[in-house]
Amino acid sequence: MNLSDLKPPSGATSYKKRLGRGLGSGLGKTSGKGHKGQRARSSGNVRPGFEGGQMPLYRRIPKFGFKNPFRREFQAVNVRDLEKASKLGTGGVVDAAALKKAGLIHHAARPVKILSVGEVKVKLTVKAEAFSAEAKKKIEAAGGKIEVINIPAPEPVVRHKAKKAAAAAAAGAAAKPAAKR
Repeated sequence: MNLSDLKPPSGATSYKKRLGRGLGSGLGKTSGKGHKGQRARSSGNVRPGFEGGQMPLYRRIPKFGFKNPFRREFQAVNVRDLEKASKLGTGGVVDAAALKKAGLIHHAARPVKILSVGEVKVKLTVKAEAFSAEAKKKIEAAGGKIEVINIPAPEPVVRHKAKKAAAAAAAGAAAKPAAKR
């Protein structure tokens, strides 16, 4: 067999349809579009979901649910995996950078929560944004320490310039102590 012998199997390829080339071509006259109507016209196709002007289904059905814009999403790490992160030469301190280096989390900048699955046998200092109650007990029982990193509260979303200026002024006034008269 040579490269010159290669060809597609029979039935795999077909000729391009030649539309509007006379009645004898099989797709002549109306070119497969039928007689009249919106879809027979040029630029006659409509977008998906269009129902001829009738109220479409996606607007007729009820909407539900809520997505909290202030939701805090934590990266979960189990107690059993903390030793793996401590072995990378961090001196017994396990923080987000050590967890990232060990491949236990994807982003060092995002908050981490330590969960209680497994056991810890090594004395560690663990720094994270959140701990489960059982995880705290297990780490402290092994002689380790826990350091909770505070997450800054999200700033309120103000979408109007005048309201934004008023909110900034109110925040500035609240920060200054009231003057005595």
